[in-house]
Amino acid sequence: MSSNSTTDNPSWTVDSALSTLPQPLEENSTSPIPFFHLLGLLKTTKREGWRRFGINSGESVSDHMYRMSMMTMLAPPSLAARLNLPHCMKMALVHDMAESLVGDITPADGVDKPEKARREADTMNYISNTLLGGVPGGMLTGPEILKVFQEYEDNETLEAQFVHDVDKMELLLQMVEYEHAHAIDLTEFCHVAARITLPETKEWAAAVMQEREAFWKKQRASTETNGVTHS
Repeated sequence: MSSNSTTDNPSWTVDSALSTLPQPLEENSTSPIPFFHLLGLLKTTKREGWRRFGINSGESVSDHMYRMSMMTMLAPPSLAARLNLPHCMKMALVHDMAESLVGDITPADGVDKPEKARREADTMNYISNTLLGGVPGGMLTGPEILKVFQEYEDNETLEAQFVHDVDKMELLLQMVEYEHAHAIDLTEFCHVAARITLPETKEWAAAVMQEREAFWKKQRASTETNGVTHS
């Protein structure tokens, strides 16, 4: 688990997470530079689910959000016509921002959903009010970031539902890519495909799962040819 997540600490606070940082963040500044430094933490905060399978040098949270943002811009035409795609891209880039301080909490960490939500909400309030509250906005302001994050959490708009689907799609893509790269069975993550809701993104998921099925069929055929039973 990344050092800034402190997932086993029941008394986690934003201040406790900030105290672990090698470089303190200047607060209540009129400059966005402290916020830019905070975003840098996402480059080194790993997506933790893969570590249990020995993939220790895997993707970061910022890796995950970058591909998600690109995926939103390639929404199928039938869905794109009903979406505010620039807004979806913003949401993809904001939705996991709290993990810069909270870390990537997984079900295996023993932190319940209300506590996870509290930590993330506290972090987003800190970002919006303390780091960006006095910073003039361009395309995004602190309050707008908080609003976009909350929209994602509420998951009531079509944009939020699409980005939730894209979040799951990105995981499925990464799952298949790690299976190819490491010849490791990551079936545990396949259930995510069934949680995708929109017809267009369901088609994406079906294509990835078919790709995965073909890969493992080929792997089984290869091991049978060589007289080795695949584990």
